[in-house]
Amino acid sequence: MKKRKIIKGIIYATVFYFFFFVPIPYYIERPGSAVEINPLIEVEGVVEPVDGRYMLTTVEMFQATPFTSFFQFLPFHSGVWESQLLGQIDDYEEYRTMQRYFMSNSIDMAKVAAFEEAGLPYDIDYRGVYVMSISDESQFEDELFPGDSILELNGERFENTQQFVDSVSGKDAGDTVSLLIERDGEELTVAGDLVVLESTGQPGIGITLVTRTQVETDPTVAINSGNIGGPSAGLMFALEVYTQITDFPLNNLQVAGTGTINEFGEVGRIGGVDKKVVAADREGADIFFVPDDHVDEETIALIPDYVSNYYLALETAEAIDTEMEIVPVQHISDAISYLDQLVGD
Repeated sequence: MKKRKIIKGIIYATVFYFFFFVPIPYYIERPGSAVEINPLIEVEGVVEPVDGRYMLTTVEMFQATPFTSFFQFLPFHSGVWESQLLGQIDDYEEYRTMQRYFMSNSIDMAKVAAFEEAGLPYDIDYRGVYVMSISDESQFEDELFPGDSILELNGERFENTQQFVDSVSGKDAGDTVSLLIERDGEELTVAGDLVVLESTGQPGIGITLVTRTQVETDPTVAINSGNIGGPSAGLMFALEVYTQITDFPLNNLQVAGTGTINEFGEVGRIGGVDKKVVAADREGADIFFVPDDHVDEETIALIPDYVSNYYLALETAEAIDTEMEIVPVQHISDAISYLDQLVGD
């Protein structure tokens, strides 16, 4: 009898341990925080703080145990399998590295967008593109690795990601292309054939990429993103930089938001917008800027559940009964015009 109790106790303890403490290949996403941007940005010659707050918003992600996997059923929580999250990336650390590359590019694009909008001088040096991931269908699967920089395509330089994509799109599936890449400070050449990509039906290499740049501005701007990764803080970084270099008044407005940004100031779609709305509301934001991304009929036909960032943000705001104003923007100038109108009223 005593032996049976001991065995039963061991079984219970083992089940308890695995249920509550052993991680599984599943991740939970939930509302993160709204982080004040001003302390993260230093503009040469600017010492006075902004008379208000810009806040970037985040999504918190953690690896689940069998017990915490049930958190996905809580409001504004969701779950994703590791295979879905990482795609062709080997592990979560590599995923974090990729997110840091996205953030680095986002910072550069934010500087360019802000200085362009302010009419102040800057210089942008294009240094190829970073490889973010390689698909199974790619002929370069064993030749390219995340973090590689592609400098030339068939001996020709290109200035940004779009030029690279356009050059590849102008070729045929089966064509052999040669890439000059930089890896760990060394240059080498790799070659492979283009394939028809399942995602687009067009010829391609089968990689995701982001422009590699170095931006110099006058005055100089330093942005420290800390442990925050990804491209979705671009818009808010750009607004903070613009406000500091132009002495734009915020009149104590509490402004949060999300959205990627490119060198033309265009604001792009992001993920987890519902969770970011919740994070902004918790921090007391007055305004939430969200990408005004258009959803066309072709997209709906392919993905019936697809909704725009703006629609989801509005839906979330209604669900949490917030007084925060949800403002759609397609360009940095849309956000600046909106704030200017508020300040002038």
